[in-house]
Amino acid sequence: MAPPIPPTLPTTWTGIIIFVAGLIFLWVTVSTPVYFAGKFVKGTLASFSDAMGATLGGTIVYFLIFYTVATSLYTFLGSAATVLGFDLAIIAWLIVYRKIFNTGWLGALGIVIASWLLLYILDLSFIQIFGVSFPNFIPI
Repeated sequence: MAPPIPPTLPTTWTGIIIFVAGLIFLWVTVSTPVYFAGKFVKGTLASFSDAMGATLGGTIVYFLIFYTVATSLYTFLGSAATVLGFDLAIIAWLIVYRKIFNTGWLGALGIVIASWLLLYILDLSFIQIFGVSFPNFIPI
């Protein structure tokens, strides 16, 4: 069996526009459960722009922390560097949610757990309705 072909970035203007539109659609769609979870935890204080900022900021911070720790400490810690990077990235992600939603640790954790559950339900709905799924990024 041949190995799978790795995905590549688009090279035409049409492909780039469709790629960017797809990323924006995914960002808005993934921010929706975060918005509703924020509304549930914080009440009327949460806004959709807060959810979009938390989704984008949390993703960037998570990736930077995880990648930096896992790659820079791998020589010293081996695979434990990946676990440490994951743990620190989750804490950093929660800090982003705490700051954006102006809540405590439990509030941020509640928003994360509720948004994961809502995203999972949304994913199952997309599979049933459209036959497509979100990328596998839910750490369950």
